[in-house]
Amino acid sequence: MAPSEISGGHPLGAALLALNNAHARELSWLAPERLEHLVAQAFMARRIGNIDAFLLALDQDAAYDSPNFQWFRARYPRFVYVDRIVVAASARGRGCARRLYNDLFEHARRAGHDRLVCEVNSSPPNPESDAFHAALGFLEVGTASVYGGSRTVRYLSYTLPQAAVAGGSASTE
Repeated sequence: MAPSEISGGHPLGAALLALNNAHARELSWLAPERLEHLVAQAFMARRIGNIDAFLLALDQDAAYDSPNFQWFRARYPRFVYVDRIVVAASARGRGCARRLYNDLFEHARRAGHDRLVCEVNSSPPNPESDAFHAALGFLEVGTASVYGGSRTVRYLSYTLPQAAVAGGSASTE
């Protein structure tokens, strides 16, 4: 996804906003300008289909004021932060989220990253996201109360496995 695909009232931008804002309880509500800013800052912005699912991820250098992003920035010098991933109800159970994460894992690995991070709401609860991230191998690295106590989040981290070297392993001996 490119910023030009979602700006200026583009139909894709309207569809992304509608899907995101239908899940604002789990994510956060976005205005059109905020979505454009996030896509412009994105390490990876990807969608499946017209708008079956989408993922926005930023790296540590993004200009982003989210308290969750800032929590990770204060602790890790280099990371890829999953800001949001959402799958339309009509596309659930088809592996869209896993496909988006697999694309992100590969993109991050190629860019030399070894850590992906995100947060999942514990209050209000998001058990589907908790289960999904646990199945992928994300581990809890912290918790916080954010947005004036209206949400409590669990901070999660995933260490990317190093790609296997073709022809065997390297030795320093």
